[in-house]
Amino acid sequence: MTMPDRDCDIALVGGGLANGLIAWRLRQRRPELLVRIFEAGAIGGNHTWSFHAGDISAETAAWLEPFVCHRWSDYEVRFPARRRVIGTGYQSVTSERFRQVLSATLGDAIETGFAVEHLTANTVVLADGRTIRAACVIDGRGFTPTPHLQLGFQKFLGQEAELAAPHRLVRPIIMDATVPQRDGYRFVYVLPLSTTRLLVEDTYYADGPDLDPDRLRTSIDAYLASHGWQMKAVEREEHGVLPIALGGDIQAFWEEKQGQPSSGLAAALFHPTTGYSLPDAVRLADCIAALPDIASPSVFTTIRDHSIATWKERSYFRMLNKLLFLAGEPAERYRILEHFHRLPDGLIARFYAGRLRLSDKLRILSGKPPVPVGRAVRVLAGAGFFRRAVA
Repeated sequence: MTMPDRDCDIALVGGGLANGLIAWRLRQRRPELLVRIFEAGAIGGNHTWSFHAGDISAETAAWLEPFVCHRWSDYEVRFPARRRVIGTGYQSVTSERFRQVLSATLGDAIETGFAVEHLTANTVVLADGRTIRAACVIDGRGFTPTPHLQLGFQKFLGQEAELAAPHRLVRPIIMDATVPQRDGYRFVYVLPLSTTRLLVEDTYYADGPDLDPDRLRTSIDAYLASHGWQMKAVEREEHGVLPIALGGDIQAFWEEKQGQPSSGLAAALFHPTTGYSLPDAVRLADCIAALPDIASPSVFTTIRDHSIATWKERSYFRMLNKLLFLAGEPAERYRILEHFHRLPDGLIARFYAGRLRLSDKLRILSGKPPVPVGRAVRVLAGAGFFRRAVA
């Protein structure tokens, strides 16, 4: 029950993936709480979020089911010297479906079109002059630059293309790195959404975040033409720059927030290597919905501790990222991913899920190095690999 001295129990600033799923899970598990979302633009923005079947538990998959609008039983990767189908399920959530599901359930609890001028752990000041008081305010407005995290970048532009004829693609191509390499590791990501519609994203693992939309649109045109696919219309376009974690001080990252609860990328909750954020978002939603105390100090401590523990568990992935970004020439980075995809389906699935075994970690680094040995050794030594083994 909302108390007289506040306007809601939980105010979620930003209507993206993480906050939207928090609101959804709270409505399911804590319907007595008044939860409100404040978003300057459209709920869910303009995105496609995907995940592998093994990334989340069966229980989580059950409550996430209404949001999923595309699913496939397997997917493909393509490299200059390797091409294979991986037998792990793959699913996608679109912003459109995300909006539909949340709007139907939360209704007037969602406010859009109001920019936030200022927020604290207990108040939200809107551009129209209103001040919203809450037991807890969670900031989910995305990643902002910080001196405490060392990052590379995954940047992309995607077009949802309606084709003049069926494309005959039966499964997603998660990485097609047979394209010319430039600006770091480049690949094209392709989702078959219908018999005549594809989502095609030109993607780069790059040192800097700068994005040239016109160049990427031209690259997509060239990719479609190379496969004999004729564009009939661009139904939608999306773009983004995701952080790829190389290192940093996660304790200092949270100290800088001075008690402000945060979610999603703003809480450093994303897969360090792939940038995928949905699995972490659903885990955080479950975590918050299970809290007996939803006051901001309790929520902040829970999110901070969860984020720090997750960051520490993923040190191996950040070491691999350093190999990708620092051990090889930019045009040769694809070789590391090509080498990785020699491994069994089960290991690859555990990699995406962030649950590698010790034997997996050893096997990933086995075999002939795909980058110069001397540079690889220096990167591993700098990452503390030889001190920690693969702990």
